[in-house]
Amino acid sequence: MTAEAELGPAVPHDGPAIVVRWKRFGHDRLYVKGVDDLDLGYWDLKTDEPHPARPEWLGVVTEAVTTWKRTAPARNVTPSTVSVVREPEAPPAPVLDAPSTAVPDRPWVDLATNLPAEGIREIAVAAHQAAPVKSVLARVLGVHTEERGWRIGADGEEKVAAKLAKVAARDPRWRFLHSIPVGTRGSDIDHLAIGPGGVFTINSKHHPGSKIWVGGNTFLVDGHKQPYVRNSRHEAERAARLLSAGAGFAVPVDGMVVTVNAGDFVVKAQPTGVHVVQRIQVATWLLRLGPTLDDAQIEAIYEVARRSTTWRD
Repeated sequence: MTAEAELGPAVPHDGPAIVVRWKRFGHDRLYVKGVDDLDLGYWDLKTDEPHPARPEWLGVVTEAVTTWKRTAPARNVTPSTVSVVREPEAPPAPVLDAPSTAVPDRPWVDLATNLPAEGIREIAVAAHQAAPVKSVLARVLGVHTEERGWRIGADGEEKVAAKLAKVAARDPRWRFLHSIPVGTRGSDIDHLAIGPGGVFTINSKHHPGSKIWVGGNTFLVDGHKQPYVRNSRHEAERAARLLSAGAGFAVPVDGMVVTVNAGDFVVKAQPTGVHVVQRIQVATWLLRLGPTLDDAQIEAIYEVARRSTTWRD
């Protein structure tokens, strides 16, 4: 048996692993990410045990965490990973056709305090700190790197959030949450919109200068097919299930993909259950929607959505 066979399949990772600390819901973990946000696994800091996504990736997870521990013994947890636990408040009693179910009386984190791009901005900063000279040179030379991907992704989320803030300023009935952690494996929703026009999970896609073409379920960026429609639809379906369970009545949710700084934008046909909109149009698009929720329903859904316990899938 060769040494390669003994080690197992090669890890699909051609750059430095990115380690991000995640401290919420009573957990304290180091998530190890690879190229294209590949989840290599995590290290549980409470038990000091590795949890690779695949057994053969144990080595790269261990190496990345060992390096992190050696170079960051005095790091403080960043504000984005600090959980402020508060006692649950009873949501206002909505006037609804279906009866409302009380939210379980458990400690929860108020997600209304989360900032846009909270998670990926951390990863971008970590990637830059891991290779500062390379990151600066790549930016000057226009080379696409992993650090660039995280950085422009965070920029895109923040730009979309700025547009959403304008919606709330014009119509305060619209409520927005950002960087919503879902489940326990590092997934999150970029933005959640709740307002008179309905409930939407919003995924920001920052492709500066690129050509965007959408035809039903097909989403092309510079001619290359992307899974954005499928992912957005899945995200909306998951959110609908969790919000409905927490609220005690059916909460329909649509997905949205919001493009940022595209050079060319063509939508031949909108996908079913997913809306593809440019950032410059998103405020107008939301404000023009016909009413589907009344004020009591909006507040009831928002009170459920802001609770971290709602999203523990």
